[in-house]
Amino acid sequence: MTSLSRRCLRLSTPASLSSAPQHTLAQAALAALLLSGTSAMAQASLPGPGANKLGQVVVTASRSPLRLSEVLNDLTVLNRAEIERQAFGSLGDLLRNAGCVEMVRNGTPASNTSLFLRGAETRHTVLLIDGVRVDSQASSGASWQAIPLSQIERIEVLKGPASAIYGSDAIGGVVQVFTRKGNGKPSLEIGSAIGNLGLRKIDGSLSGVHGIFDYALTAASERADGFNGTVDYPGSFGFVPDRDGWRNHNAGLRFGVQFAKEHRAELMVSKSRIDGQYDANKDAPLNDDHSIQDTRAAQLSLSSQWSAVLQTQLSLNESHEDYETKPSPYLSKTRVRNLALNGSYEITKGQQLNFIVERREDWLENSSLTQTATAGVDKRHQNAAALGWLWNEGALSVQAHGRHDQDSQFGGVNTGTLALGYEIERGLRIVGSAGNAFRAPSLYQRGSQYGPNLSKPGVIALDAERGRNLEFGLKYSTALSDFSLTAYRNMVKQLIVFGAAGSCNSAYGCYRNVAEARLQGVSLAASTTLGPVQLSGTLDLQAPKDLSNGKLLARRAKHFGTLHASTVLAGWDLGAGLQFSGKRFDTAANTRELGGYALVNFDAQYKLSKELKLQLNLDNAFNREYQTAYGYAQAPRTILIGLRYTPSL
Repeated sequence: MTSLSRRCLRLSTPASLSSAPQHTLAQAALAALLLSGTSAMAQASLPGPGANKLGQVVVTASRSPLRLSEVLNDLTVLNRAEIERQAFGSLGDLLRNAGCVEMVRNGTPASNTSLFLRGAETRHTVLLIDGVRVDSQASSGASWQAIPLSQIERIEVLKGPASAIYGSDAIGGVVQVFTRKGNGKPSLEIGSAIGNLGLRKIDGSLSGVHGIFDYALTAASERADGFNGTVDYPGSFGFVPDRDGWRNHNAGLRFGVQFAKEHRAELMVSKSRIDGQYDANKDAPLNDDHSIQDTRAAQLSLSSQWSAVLQTQLSLNESHEDYETKPSPYLSKTRVRNLALNGSYEITKGQQLNFIVERREDWLENSSLTQTATAGVDKRHQNAAALGWLWNEGALSVQAHGRHDQDSQFGGVNTGTLALGYEIERGLRIVGSAGNAFRAPSLYQRGSQYGPNLSKPGVIALDAERGRNLEFGLKYSTALSDFSLTAYRNMVKQLIVFGAAGSCNSAYGCYRNVAEARLQGVSLAASTTLGPVQLSGTLDLQAPKDLSNGKLLARRAKHFGTLHASTVLAGWDLGAGLQFSGKRFDTAANTRELGGYALVNFDAQYKLSKELKLQLNLDNAFNREYQTAYGYAQAPRTILIGLRYTPSL
């Protein structure tokens, strides 16, 4: 493992910089992170370095292939080796332990999970699976707990507004998951593990290339007896002294056909089902309450290289999010369908034009939809067109994107971003950007009994939430060390909140555009290699505030971060991490405090033979009790022992 791909390290320096002489800036920055981590020890966990792959191709930053060295945004790449180290939990746990986001979970890994990227609401981050948007029009945002790790080959995390590229929702950023793809000769991989909490896991994958065809099949199953997901506190309505277990089953297929060197068709299908126990009512302790989440995604695409300068991709995709509770009857179904043509044209060497034309259709079935043309069902569509211009000339880089979305329910929105980068000296680059973004009101917010009743005097329809962002960054890279600093300020207006009754048909409260938030902060990341040890760290200092009262946004800390060290000793690949968070407030009024915490995790891998590898994981090693949402317990110490078998075929 070389020095830089470990966990959440921002990479956006020129490819030529990887050959620059080693410097001490990243080491000094990492030392500062270590010092800040020790001062926050009473509240902290993390990752380590990895390989500096500035020539690696990424797509999330511009929706077209770019080398990592050409990216001007704050972008993180997590690879398969890093994903396999995360033995417990799902996508949310991985991103938190990598220092990318803050995570809030209502109990066990099967429970509702929210991710705050740069302090933005969980609904303000787009989740894509191989380009397929996954969203819930009922809960407003992706169901992060439903995304398994077994299917994932790579993850790209784009921080900052990206509506000029992706349209609605991308106020905080974009997380794109790439599933496994066939590459080379047939390969079989089988993994299994057991642990405390009655945890049992098994997964398998088969991939390869046969002639013009490539294929990758994955499947996994996980069961656990679990732990009590609620905490007994005064006034608790849900505490039942039992164990809340979960089951998670998932499968995926990615099948490609290379008709010719210039043309490729691909089919992707992904499905997961997570069934988790929870405590709904302490007055009915014998009830076996379950929340069931079904997530499905499918895409058919055709990629074509029409000439040396022109390439396109035509795609049709669809995702489903079904959420159900039993025995209490609740069922909500979301469908998002998208038809898109995107591509790029190289005007001259160093100058490229990107284009996107797409149509998105949202559909929701929910019994609470009482203000819609058809009771219990609502739908809408958005048509969009976008252009992007990328230019590189010597030390200077410019990237500009503009987009227009026309929504069938509330009209049109224009968004744009402008990013500049300049190489001050070899290995050191300064970057900056400005842009805006929006999130359309969900179908549930507009059409349920909690949405505005437009027949009442003075009541107006919900408008889109809108953000304006400015940021500045410094990127430094050598062969063995990396450092990045990003300062940002994102003003989010027209925030939709659940407030007082009166404007809707519910006596409990109504949705309305009233809030304004300021999301500002500084993110640091560094990695270096000191002899046989690889070190890395991240630190976020932020002040996400409600401007109406100056209070911190609920469940967001002023500081959080990670530290990680890894080495190879006597054939063992050893890692130790610290993930920490400062105190937070559970309520918007900042009246109920959640204490800071620090989690220490260990992992070890050892090759028993060429085909068989042993994996050991110890998470929350000191059994720290903490809460990310008041009244809900988080996972205690977890121990996992696993084997991974990759026979030669």
